[in-house]
Amino acid sequence: MIYIHYVLWLIQLYFGFFLILPLLIWLLHLLVKRPSVVSVASTPPDYGIIVTAYQYTDQLEAVVDSILQSEYNHYMVYVVADNCDISKLHFSDPRVVLLRPERILAGNVRSHFYAIQHFVRPHTHLTIIDSDNLVESDYLSQLNSFFEAGFKAVQGVRQAKNLDTSLSRLDAARDIYYHYYDGKLLFKIGSSATLAGSGMAFTTSLYRQCLEGREVDGAGFDKVLQHAIVSRGERIAFADEAVVWDQKTAESQQLVNQRARWINTWFKYFTLGFGLMKQGVVKTDWNRFMFGVVLLRPPLFIFLLLSLIFAFVNIWLFPTLTLIWVLGILLFTLGFMMALWAGPTSPAIYRALKGIPTFVFYQIVSLLKASRANQISVSTKHKSSSKKDTP
Repeated sequence: MIYIHYVLWLIQLYFGFFLILPLLIWLLHLLVKRPSVVSVASTPPDYGIIVTAYQYTDQLEAVVDSILQSEYNHYMVYVVADNCDISKLHFSDPRVVLLRPERILAGNVRSHFYAIQHFVRPHTHLTIIDSDNLVESDYLSQLNSFFEAGFKAVQGVRQAKNLDTSLSRLDAARDIYYHYYDGKLLFKIGSSATLAGSGMAFTTSLYRQCLEGREVDGAGFDKVLQHAIVSRGERIAFADEAVVWDQKTAESQQLVNQRARWINTWFKYFTLGFGLMKQGVVKTDWNRFMFGVVLLRPPLFIFLLLSLIFAFVNIWLFPTLTLIWVLGILLFTLGFMMALWAGPTSPAIYRALKGIPTFVFYQIVSLLKASRANQISVSTKHKSSSKKDTP
C-alpha cells in the first residue's frame, strides 16, 4: 500500500511541476540580460519559401500575394498543391513556382522535400508557410537578423488572423501563452523556442540533415524537427517581430479534429524529452536540458484537468495537498494572464475566456479520438479568409 502512495505522490509531483513551470521560466528571465543579436555573416540569405496545401486551395492566392509584398526580394516561392485541383490557380509572377506532385504525398515533410527537389537554384535558407497564412512584408527581413547572427533555425510569431468566434479567440489566447513562454522567454533564458509548424525558417542544409530520409507520418513533423535540431547542439531563435498571420480554428469540429492530431503527436513524441535531458546533463548543456523538460510537458488541458481532479481526490487522501493544488492552479492562472498582459491582446480574447470550460470539453472529445486522429483527418479545413479580422 505504501508503494501506491509513493506512486501517487510522484504522479502529482510530475503534473504539479508543469503547473508552476511558466512562473519559474518567468522568474528565470528576470535574472538573464536580454542577449543582443549581433551580425556575424555578410552573405544575405536566399530563401526558398515553401507553401504547402493539401486538398484545399481557396486561400493560396492570398498567401502568395502577401509573400510577394515582401520588402526583402531574394527569394522564390514554391507552392506544393498536394492532392489539389489547380485548374483555377494561376501565378504570373516569375518568383512563384506551382508544383502538383504526380502522386499523393499526404505529409508535410514529403511536401517540403518535393519542393526542395524542385528548387530552381540552391537556396541557402528555407521557410515554411501554411496555405492559410498571411505574411507581413518585413517577415523575411526580421528573420535575416537572426541568421546573420549565426542561428540556423528561427521561429517567428503566428498571430491570429481571425477572431470572429469564441473558439478562434480561445485558440488565439492559447497561442499567446505558448509564444510568450515557449518562444520569447524560453529563448531568452538560453534555451530554444519551440517550433509551431509554420512561420519557421532554417538553413537548407540543417533542415536536410534533420529530416532527409526520415519518414514522419501524420502530424508532428515540427516535434521531430525541433528535437533533431536541439540534439545537434543548435538553438532555435525566436523572432518576435517576424509575424505570420494564422487562421485559427473557428468551429467545434475543426477544433476536435485538429487537437486530436496534436494530442496524438504529444503521446507519440513526448518521450524524446528524456533523451534531451540526459544529453543536457552529460554535456552540461542548458539548452538541451531545458528544452527536454518542455517536451515532457502535457497539453495544457490535460494537466489542468488532472490538477482539478487531484485537488478534489486529495480531500480524502492527502488533505494538505488539496490546498497546494489550489495554490498551484492559482499560480498557473496568474502565469497565463501574465502572458496575455505582456502583449497587445485583443479585448475580444479577454471576453472569450469565460468559454474556457467549453474549449476544454472539445479537447476532451479530441483526446478520445486521438488514437485514430490521422485516419480521421490529415489537415484542417478552414473557412476562406484572405484578410485579418480587426475586432
